[in-house]
Amino acid sequence: MLSLDFIRQNPEKVQQGCRDKNIPCDLSALLAVDRELKEVQQVMEKLQARRNKLSSTIPHTSDAQRSELVDEVRQIKAQLDVMKQQHKEFRESLHQQLLRLPQPPRQDVPLGATDQDSTALREWGSRPTFSFTPRSHIELGEELGLFDFVRAARLAGSRSYVLSGRGALLEQAVLRFAFDQLLQRHYTPMSVPILVRESCMEGTGYFPVGRDQAYLCEKDRLALVGTSEVSLCSYYQGETFEEHQLPMKLFAQSTCFRREAGSYGKDTKGLYRVHQFQKVEQVILASRNAEGEEQLHQELLSNAEHLLQALELPYRVMMVCSGDLGQGQYYKHDLEAWMPSRKEYGETHSCSSFLDFQARRLGIRYRSQEGEQQFCYTLNNTAVASPRILIPLMECHQTASGDVWLPQALRPYLQGKSYLSELARSTDRRP
Repeated sequence: MLSLDFIRQNPEKVQQGCRDKNIPCDLSALLAVDRELKEVQQVMEKLQARRNKLSSTIPHTSDAQRSELVDEVRQIKAQLDVMKQQHKEFRESLHQQLLRLPQPPRQDVPLGATDQDSTALREWGSRPTFSFTPRSHIELGEELGLFDFVRAARLAGSRSYVLSGRGALLEQAVLRFAFDQLLQRHYTPMSVPILVRESCMEGTGYFPVGRDQAYLCEKDRLALVGTSEVSLCSYYQGETFEEHQLPMKLFAQSTCFRREAGSYGKDTKGLYRVHQFQKVEQVILASRNAEGEEQLHQELLSNAEHLLQALELPYRVMMVCSGDLGQGQYYKHDLEAWMPSRKEYGETHSCSSFLDFQARRLGIRYRSQEGEQQFCYTLNNTAVASPRILIPLMECHQTASGDVWLPQALRPYLQGKSYLSELARSTDRRP
């Protein structure tokens, strides 16, 4: 959420930010409600002051005067009752409009409408070349018995999957490797709820914009998270830290849920776009320091790059364009791994900085060394998300025989084996 002072002082910048992000907003209507709210507040304060003055005068007046003053006090009370309702309605209207207002992107964010307009900054690794016709992850998975889409569809409908045997082991190996890597970097592990109050989704900027992407439990006003970022940030809502306690570096592994609304017909086969997945997410709460924020953003990005490099997967770093930024994102880098069956890079990580957009909505503050209270900055990035990461992992490391070569980093989690086919057959799914 943007501060009202910032909006009042920078209306052109805010309006341009809406256009750059392709998020419709009526800033003139918002500012009009803001003015009306202030006017009502001023009138209420004057009426309240008048009523207080009269009330203090009444005991010292004659009976005739007292009757007139009491009548006036009653009239003022009636006026205040009406204006309190107006004030409440204006305040709620303003709040709802503020919830939908996007944060303007950083000045160096490339302008564009879709991910096709994002800018490639650098690449790492060499794309694999094959002396044979490479298989897709779907073909590899079916031949090796790693996953099942048919039975999964009977269980949960389209965009569902079941990982079994070696497939389940491979997923767990990747998740555990990411978990251990963040532990070594002194991030604090958390185990958090994935079913949260709607206020948590609103506080982190996923409601009301983006509500159509969430699975809701309307009866209980709860929602399933699309990332543990929601739970990690909301865990500290309404709290105030001392500056020396920041930055606070957290991570959590959780099941995540997304409806994929608007993606009908896209990536309906395979593991690329699914409704339920596992993710290890990194979150940082920091003080308001532009240079420090940039360093922390690069740290989060570096953590994810290290993991892709350890998995020996070629990837590229993208500066995401304005139209592909989320409502609260100030700027974002995507990491995209090479996926041979798609003949293109596919997003595996998103590293985002929000400034105080989320903390302002959640009421997360810190007390500076000078004693001043400030809203925190928040940042986050994927450490790893599965099963999507299995696509490049299987496709880039496949062999002519249809096996999958295992990177050295994963072997301690996979019985020390070098190839997927070498894992104990006892792990395979029975028919």
